[in-house]
Amino acid sequence: MISIDPKTTATPELHQYLVGSIAPRPIAFASTLDETGRPNLAPYSFFNVFSSNPPILVFSSNRRVGDNTTKDTLHNVQATGEVVINVVNYSIVRQMALASIQYPSEVSEFEKSGLTPIASDLIKPFRVKESPVQMECKVQQILPLGEKGGAGHLIICEILRLHLDETILDDSGKINPHKIDLMGRMGRAFYVRASGEAIHTIFQPVDKLGIGYSALPLTARNSRILTGNHLGLLASMTEPPSTAEIAAIRQEQKVAAILRSKKPLEGLHHYAQLELAKEKIAQAAALVWLAEEL
Repeated sequence: MISIDPKTTATPELHQYLVGSIAPRPIAFASTLDETGRPNLAPYSFFNVFSSNPPILVFSSNRRVGDNTTKDTLHNVQATGEVVINVVNYSIVRQMALASIQYPSEVSEFEKSGLTPIASDLIKPFRVKESPVQMECKVQQILPLGEKGGAGHLIICEILRLHLDETILDDSGKINPHKIDLMGRMGRAFYVRASGEAIHTIFQPVDKLGIGYSALPLTARNSRILTGNHLGLLASMTEPPSTAEIAAIRQEQKVAAILRSKKPLEGLHHYAQLELAKEKIAQAAALVWLAEEL
């Protein structure tokens, strides 16, 4: 591995290491007004939600690296204390990219990007009609992180009202990731579309104690077939397979054939791998513990 010293690395180079490593990042499409009522719309990927009660989101407007100037969004939230954070999905990602151009303050990014401004309920800045989720926010605090180019300003906001497009909800009223079709920011010009095959379900109860990695059979921990993900599934079980479960799986015709093969350990681990892919964790565990008995 190479080691990077932030203090001796040029800011543009360090920035690319950071945004390439810490990704994907959600995109805050921030709509603001200046003190004269002129609208501004700009995307920020240094953004996330940090609290549910109260509902708090934070995004950062950084100083420009080249000339150390600040952006219109920062000026506007300092002047008015209000912002709408709109999320960016696939259908508007190119329009979002247009709004990232450094237009003069008097130019409306709504007009340049072709996006539609609609009135908010509680604050003055406009919402983006085409965005599937729009959050009206009151700025609680702006925390400067430095004075040089690349330094961020953490803009801490309380969500006053949340607007959801009904078409992104499933039958239970929850947001469906495939329907909302969000975009995430990577390093350089790379983005990720968070829908379709990119979506994975990982359900891990946090109120039940798993047996942990150290409780797995040594042959499993040293396996060249079972990956860290496979072992993580097995380690999440609340108890290892019983003697009866191991004995029962030994009697299966396929298992019996594996046990008669030249490499039964590898065969059992391959079989366990297939069972884990189908989320049959109990069966896979019995195979793995059986392999330890060889």
